[in-house]
Amino acid sequence: MALLDFLKLKKRSGTEEGGVSILPHEIYEANTLELRDIIAPSALKVSPKELNLGEKIVRSFFVISYPRFLGESWFAPIINLDRVFDVSIFIHPIETSRVLKQFQKKVAEVQSQIHAREEKGLVRDPMLDTAYQDLENLRDALQQAQEKLFDVGLYISIYAEDDAELDKIESEIRSILESKLVYVKPALFQQEQGFKTILPLGTDLLSVNSKLNSTPLSSLFPFISFDLTSDKGILYGINRHNSSLILFDRFSLENYNSIIFAKSGAGKSYATKLEILRTLMFDTDIMVIDPEREYEYMAEAVGGRYFKISLTSEHHINPFELPVPTEGESGANVLRSNIINLVGLFRLMLGGLSAEEDALIDRAITETYALKDITPDSDFRSASPPLLSDFELVLSGLEGGQSLAQRLTKYTKGTWAGFINQPSNVDINKKFVVFSLRDMEDELKPIAMYIVTHYIWNAIRKELKKRLLVIDEAWWMMKSEDTASFLLNVAKRGRKYYLGVSTITQDVDDFLRSPYGTPIITNSSIQLLMKQSPTAIDHLQEVFNLTDEEKYLLLESNVGEGIFFAGLKHVAIKVIASYTEDQIITSDPSQILAIQKARQELEGQGTQ
Repeated sequence: MALLDFLKLKKRSGTEEGGVSILPHEIYEANTLELRDIIAPSALKVSPKELNLGEKIVRSFFVISYPRFLGESWFAPIINLDRVFDVSIFIHPIETSRVLKQFQKKVAEVQSQIHAREEKGLVRDPMLDTAYQDLENLRDALQQAQEKLFDVGLYISIYAEDDAELDKIESEIRSILESKLVYVKPALFQQEQGFKTILPLGTDLLSVNSKLNSTPLSSLFPFISFDLTSDKGILYGINRHNSSLILFDRFSLENYNSIIFAKSGAGKSYATKLEILRTLMFDTDIMVIDPEREYEYMAEAVGGRYFKISLTSEHHINPFELPVPTEGESGANVLRSNIINLVGLFRLMLGGLSAEEDALIDRAITETYALKDITPDSDFRSASPPLLSDFELVLSGLEGGQSLAQRLTKYTKGTWAGFINQPSNVDINKKFVVFSLRDMEDELKPIAMYIVTHYIWNAIRKELKKRLLVIDEAWWMMKSEDTASFLLNVAKRGRKYYLGVSTITQDVDDFLRSPYGTPIITNSSIQLLMKQSPTAIDHLQEVFNLTDEEKYLLLESNVGEGIFFAGLKHVAIKVIASYTEDQIITSDPSQILAIQKARQELEGQGTQ
């Protein structure tokens, strides 16, 4: 283009004494690079069956025939096809009055053919009868303004690197459409016009149109597929509808929480560990409450800390520890909030409290803190927190508190004394920290999860950092109203402290039966439903407003498959990991044994 402009300038300018006289600004303008020079292909070759656009080959088609009925979303398999192609739809309205005149003539023709066959004594022709009924029904709908008629042109252009790939894509598209009795033809000797028709210029150069009324035309609606993704974040999985990537940054959403529902073995822990591994790359501290010891190898692989919590554990957590008030937060509010949480803990530890006992526990906690000079008016940043034995001593000295103190004995002098009646020695100043509760007795797991979550919550409030708290098998915490209430409180307030809470559970009924279950779901921006059991699916369908198709999709999903929700939108997802990620996060016992065996062999070779 620049050379041609230069020649035009030369011709226009004339000569002076045999030379060429061209102004400098004209030379500059003639050589200016335009947008069309950038987007145009390096070369173009027009063939009868295709176009060569630089290194790409493009072939255009048009639809020539439709069946009598078009089902809903019949075009969806094409829209969701994992291929590079363009679709152009031209819709030209036809004036109803003109159509009705043509219809009258066509109805008369069909009717006369039917009468002629009857007069000759021939057998009725079902095709003529059906055509007559269709024409009459459509004419009635047009007269009553229930339908309109349109000339519709549907064109498809496919792209490939070579002829073999192009033929394969063509065969794939043809088979999909022909299975629905929709037939296409290539634009032979019209590939240039076909390609220009596909371009977003609004020009129908092929003009291969079929007449469709409003109802079948609505089934052609192209915007039936969408990508549920954002422009940043981690890869959660693959969109099973169209193989696009599901990318999200939970910390860019309205809240940072997520929830996963799945039956045992459906891949919920696998999906969670994969998210953790990828989130660690974005400067996020992650803490996990692990009831089944599934995160030990992962903690070792990424250089994290792994704490085994049990009655004989060497790790201790003092529930009376206080967080340091953050900027704009008063010490009185911090103390008051911690006392409320401790009352909930003691209600859980003591198997429930009456209203009088509840008030007595509240008073005893306040006086216990006062023994260490921790009051609403004091600066307790450097104060040493009391222990559970201090609380027992204060409680036993209050009128009516002796029986409560006696019930606390097993926690201060009994088997639990080694865990919670000592100063905390758990350091969670690491990028990845796991608390394993597998060795804790089942009846004590809700208490242990409450204590650990409370300790983590206090640690989070000390310093503002991007963090993720993962609570696996959260149904343990939903068994008690106090633990469920505390979990909801953390989920609601976590955003203020840059905290995302990831809740995972396999016992859907226990979780949703709690009055705090649904609020936790509504306070989670990301929700993932994986394979479900038939006993739980109806409850989930009601809570998440699932269609019957989505319900059966969850029942029939394979491991790692499900439905991914982000806000009001959702798509079918498949969780996929690389080989290296899989080796770190797998929960498959056979894979774990193989990895352990390989490690032992390597260690044996190293000692030789």
